[in-house]
Amino acid sequence: MLEEIKAVDWGSIPGHPDWYEPGRAARGLSALAEAANLVQAAEAGSRLAGGGIVHGHSAAVFPAAVVAAPLLLDIAQQGHPAARDTALNLLDEALSCYPHTGYTRVMAPEGAAVPLCCAIAHHIRARTDFLVGLGKKGKSLLGVAAEHWRFEIRECVTDSGGTAAFGMLAGRLPDGVHAAEMHLAGAVTVLSRLTLEYSPAENSLEACLRVFGRHPGELPPGAMLFPAECGERVH
Repeated sequence: MLEEIKAVDWGSIPGHPDWYEPGRAARGLSALAEAANLVQAAEAGSRLAGGGIVHGHSAAVFPAAVVAAPLLLDIAQQGHPAARDTALNLLDEALSCYPHTGYTRVMAPEGAAVPLCCAIAHHIRARTDFLVGLGKKGKSLLGVAAEHWRFEIRECVTDSGGTAAFGMLAGRLPDGVHAAEMHLAGAVTVLSRLTLEYSPAENSLEACLRVFGRHPGELPPGAMLFPAECGERVH
């Protein structure tokens, strides 16, 4: 785990120059991975929360938090119980904080410029089984991450009043009408009105959305949808 942390060029990750301190990210994660008691975990957490991945006093999150998320989850799985609790608290804080202007997104593997919160939530959902096994604390973090949903379009058909989009839903899309960002080939299109037609069955991600005012040709397979409100989060 230490080698993975050291392999990251934290200085090359963009962040507000007045607030982001790459050294705090590197040293804080290493110290948290090695923490053997509550005091050491708290000291490491202070570094990370004081300009490493978030700046707790100003409630700001940095792009470094996205890179740190899987490392924090590794620490939670492999580290001291105090380090686990600190790591989970930092992830929860990263989801609740807002990014600075100009540092609100990261590039995803599929080429989409994803809001920081959605990218962090994606890493958290990848450890669902582990987090569920932790009980209340892990489930609470998963609940917060679920608010930052994503939907991959697989197929669309014309429906009354709009288009029925079938695909895979990760996270939880609440009832009601919502706006979403549609990402495809690096371009972002805002869909002003959509609603959940049916939610995934147990042990499935398959769902259907109703998108108003769009025809199927405007919603191509492979497009990814994210909450529009996440893209508007700015510190």
